[in-house]
Amino acid sequence: MARDKKVDELTECIKQLKPYLLLGLLLSVFVGILSLTPIVYMREVYGPVVMARSEQTLAWVTLLLLIALAMSGVVEWVRQRIQSAASVKLALLLGRRVFEASFRANLANLPGARVALADFRVIRNFIASPTAGVLMDAPIGFMLIGLIFYVHPVMGLLSTVGALLTLLISWLTERSVRPIMTEAIERNQVATAYASDAARNAETILAMGMQPALRERWQLIQNEYLKKQAGATNLQAFGSSTTKMVMLIQGSAVLGVGTMLTLLGVLSPQQGALLIVAKFIGAIAMRPMMQLITQWKQVVTARDAYDRLKLFMAKLPERTPNMPLPPPRGFLEVKGLSTVAPGGSELILRDVTFAVQPGRVLAVIGPSGSGKSSLARMLTGIWGPRQGEVRLDGVSVSQWDKGELGPFVGYLPQDVALFDGSIAENVSRFGDPDALELARVLNATGLADWIGALPEGPETQLGEEGLRLSGGQRQRLGLARAMYGQPQLLVLDEPNSSLDEEGDRALASAILNERARGATIVLITHRPELLAVSDLILVLNEGRPQMFGPRDQVVARLNGMDASK
Repeated sequence: MARDKKVDELTECIKQLKPYLLLGLLLSVFVGILSLTPIVYMREVYGPVVMARSEQTLAWVTLLLLIALAMSGVVEWVRQRIQSAASVKLALLLGRRVFEASFRANLANLPGARVALADFRVIRNFIASPTAGVLMDAPIGFMLIGLIFYVHPVMGLLSTVGALLTLLISWLTERSVRPIMTEAIERNQVATAYASDAARNAETILAMGMQPALRERWQLIQNEYLKKQAGATNLQAFGSSTTKMVMLIQGSAVLGVGTMLTLLGVLSPQQGALLIVAKFIGAIAMRPMMQLITQWKQVVTARDAYDRLKLFMAKLPERTPNMPLPPPRGFLEVKGLSTVAPGGSELILRDVTFAVQPGRVLAVIGPSGSGKSSLARMLTGIWGPRQGEVRLDGVSVSQWDKGELGPFVGYLPQDVALFDGSIAENVSRFGDPDALELARVLNATGLADWIGALPEGPETQLGEEGLRLSGGQRQRLGLARAMYGQPQLLVLDEPNSSLDEEGDRALASAILNERARGATIVLITHRPELLAVSDLILVLNEGRPQMFGPRDQVVARLNGMDASK
């Protein structure tokens, strides 16, 4: 039962929109009834009004028609507002949950991570769309067909058969189109991701003349998408044309059969006079179905988005909140740690074990591909272990609620990502900036003078229309963000890869200051300059710990190994 609840999480939220949907259906009934007023008007005008030759009666009947049409417009507007309210309600119920699941899926490299938020937006937009209103009008069409049975059962039966035949053709068309559109969407997603990757690396592509080759590869993927889309569009066009033809035949058939029944004396002259009325009622009854056919693509798109999102969220159930834990002091302990990259199968770390006391600096060194950056991700809880564990003050980092642990962890990855916002917002992790703490970390990283010289200072905006930063400036801002809030665990991955001599000195000074206040610091580095500020060294080779111990002892062993060669 627990698994079913996870699978139906999205459905349960949709069920909470039931009051909105029921009210929308009720208003659709009023819209359907009011849609008959032109027919009643026609019957009155060409009946009693003409017979009585009364201008006053005509004026009153016309006034009532205008009032009914105005009411119909108001009711449709109210229904649209109700649909919009339902869409907003769904966003409030599920928006954060979808964002959190999408974020976790990206970390784990799970399929569907890139489209989950887009699928959620498609569902919300559909609920507020005119197409959803047409869906609510469709059942009213069958109610109106019941009025044609009042004229004569045979005519009502013809209208019903026409409606059912229309729905059957639409269903068969959609069944044929759906697998082709699914493939088309997949190819389009691949092409879009390919173009996005190319845009992010535009400078490298341009410098090395890779643009023509990459454009050709993108074009091949895009052509596959266009071919699939064209095939689906052609099938949809054929189905739509067929259903429209059936509707036209059905309308004429109702009128023709009704006339034949009148000529044969089956219908009385009074009933025969209702033939035109029955034809118009049939047209109004079929109108929602016609609209639904022309807008069926939106229905299918929303349904597919619903199915994908429901399955996606079932794979990432909401986490149960853990018991609040006291702030960590910084005792880092790693036992028998082995792991693979998300989505991979090959071990990239094997049986890593070490411990670091608060106020100590551990330098992790080793050749490229030895697992140093993977270890950094494990220490911060970004990746979970395959075997073993990482503990901070005796608590597993991977199980610690990240919202609770995050303020006590500072992480500087190799690729520093800065976000749309001000310098102050980026450094303060988009919390409420503390002026004193902001000044402390900017001074510690040597950024205070540069930022102070900017026209807007720390409020200078970053992003597409903001500053164009050098690699060193970006890395220093990332370091300031990692240090902000005085975290107890600092994990710095190649923190001086883009720094000059001045930056190296500022970095070394900042590390010593953080160590002095009792922080636990892990440095991933290729450069020997940072070894001077470390207390411990861990040497990794092919994902395995080769050496671990006090700095001087490890350095002496490494020098001895070099001398023996």
